Amino acid sequence: MTTATTTEPVDLEGMANAIRFLTIDAVEAAKSGHPGMPMGMADVAAVLFYSHIKIDPSKPDWPDRDRFVLSAGHGSMLQYALHYLLGYSDMPIEALQRFRQLGSPTAGHPEYRHCQGIETTTGPLGQGLATAVGMAIAERMLNARFGDDIVDHRTYVMAGDGCLMEGISQEAIDLAGHLGLNRLIVLWDDNRISIDGPTSLSTSTGQFERFSASGWRVERINGHAPNEIAAALEAARHSRLPSLIACRTVIGFGAPTKQGTEGVHGAPLGADEIRAARERLGWPHPPFVVPGHILEQWSGARRRGAALHQEWAARLAASPLRHEFEEVCRGDLPENFGARMAVFKNELIENATKVATRKASEMALTVINAATQQTIGGSADLTHSNLTLTKDLKPISRGQFAGRYLHYGIREHAMAAAMNGIALHSGFIPYGGTFLAFSDYARGAMRLSALMGLRVIYVLTHDSIGLGEDGPTHQPVEHLATLRAMPDMNVFRPADAVETAECWELALQSRTTPSALCLSRQNLPTVRRNAGQNLSAKGAYVLQEAAGARDVTLLATGSEVELALIAAAKLDARNIQAAVVSMPCWELFEAQDVGYRAAVLGSAPRIGIEAAARFGWDRWIGEQGQFIGMTGFGASGPAADLYRNFKITSDAVVDAAMILLHPRTTSPTANHHASHN
Repeated sequence: MTTATTTEPVDLEGMANAIRFLTIDAVEAAKSGHPGMPMGMADVAAVLFYSHIKIDPSKPDWPDRDRFVLSAGHGSMLQYALHYLLGYSDMPIEALQRFRQLGSPTAGHPEYRHCQGIETTTGPLGQGLATAVGMAIAERMLNARFGDDIVDHRTYVMAGDGCLMEGISQEAIDLAGHLGLNRLIVLWDDNRISIDGPTSLSTSTGQFERFSASGWRVERINGHAPNEIAAALEAARHSRLPSLIACRTVIGFGAPTKQGTEGVHGAPLGADEIRAARERLGWPHPPFVVPGHILEQWSGARRRGAALHQEWAARLAASPLRHEFEEVCRGDLPENFGARMAVFKNELIENATKVATRKASEMALTVINAATQQTIGGSADLTHSNLTLTKDLKPISRGQFAGRYLHYGIREHAMAAAMNGIALHSGFIPYGGTFLAFSDYARGAMRLSALMGLRVIYVLTHDSIGLGEDGPTHQPVEHLATLRAMPDMNVFRPADAVETAECWELALQSRTTPSALCLSRQNLPTVRRNAGQNLSAKGAYVLQEAAGARDVTLLATGSEVELALIAAAKLDARNIQAAVVSMPCWELFEAQDVGYRAAVLGSAPRIGIEAAARFGWDRWIGEQGQFIGMTGFGASGPAADLYRNFKITSDAVVDAAMILLHPRTTSPTANHHASHN
């Protein structure tokens, strides 16, 4: 890698000390933060950003830039200090002075879209490392399509001991080693200190051996020796394997009495220790002041990156693939996408398709994957249960990245994090499958999908006791409620093949919101009779209005919409008028105006029907509403038997309606007809 050009010898020690003291001063001003990691890894950061990483701060979203992921996100001041020194336009010294303050770009942990150059939100340890695996996968996939002239970059990760202790790290490094992601370079801050004290309190794992066994190139260096750092980075750049560089460092390097201890991990140093550190490291400058010659050397790094960017821009301009590449990076769906989906939905209605919604999802994906090359599918070893693989998708494997399907293995958490990385990288729309009950394993990364506002699609099949004999370990009960409780996540539970297609459309169109598609194992009839409008976009809609004024409104999702329709017919036989409302997405319904919601819900008593926990339903059925669903865990047995056993039946709905309409009547068999507006 070409080094930055300056007119004087490179003062890497001074450049590293600039990172250290900007960190020290910012944490002290905030009276909060984590100075230890940035102080310990400052030498590594100085070498990496001065002479190796390929970025252009004047164009932070340049597609062929290297990606830098600070997986040890508590060390955020290292990245903010670098951005100030490199001249990012949104990182003036005032931003560092307002570290961790409300409204400042310098949040406590790096946050995607909060400021330029932050490739992903980090903080939950291990997430950054696993997300970076997805970025490295995306780089290789784009390279397979567009070649080295347009796509040729690396993903660098700074990870700490905590990142490597988290279970997600093993899932991630195993997948990366299996795929041979040689453009992935992890710089491990091997300082052997955690919050509680020495890491020996809680672990004796040989990380070197663990990575090696997972298919990585590994190397140990002194993390305070610039020559060793540079040589290791250069060797990693030419490796055929992903690389772990174990950087033996001293946490809080330069703090005379606190370095090497847990005391410097997550607290300000204090005035006396800062004064002593300035003396020890020869940094006599006032807080937040970096001398001109150091700033100039960092400017050289910025100029190096800008030159590399311009060289790439010239290659792109001359490439016959330019327009296709730019279109892929924009992430737009084809202009005829809506028309193709409309034809598909009309065919479903004409054929009165009766299939499980997981099968309906596969049918929709057949149309979607043929319409756009941007979708990248996958599953956590449940491909033939989730039905996420369509016939035109070829698998991705080591050295073969032209495909569009990832076998993630039994690694739900890493799958979700890798999909975040693929979405963040740009160029692709990832979707991945597992059972809804196992979304618990992926939840940490799913939460970051929502926090970052990413177009990631989770295909969560086997969505209720309807999966049958596998029993309560696999039958989700509380999962819909917990996913709905997550902000900025659209949770879809379609009732039939038409709604499934509509929900897929919405998920693909939601560029800043992840989606969870909760799908049935059991077959469901087509309940929709028209596809002229995407009714699922409203979140809820009147599927079947009462023949006259409503006596009761039946609200249902997914497989229970069929039960609601059957119950409505039985109530009609008793001269009780019931409207049926399908609610495929509560979040979208909540976003509608008050008038629309009121018209759909009506003023009649309401019954909620869902083979899941009641939690959340009172928002829609009201305090006096009835709920037909689960009150505990499921059981093993045929699906039909389970529905009867747990009293999730049309007769149970009828009984609930009679109780609502005749609260003082002991038997729910009397006829009743009352009007409600």
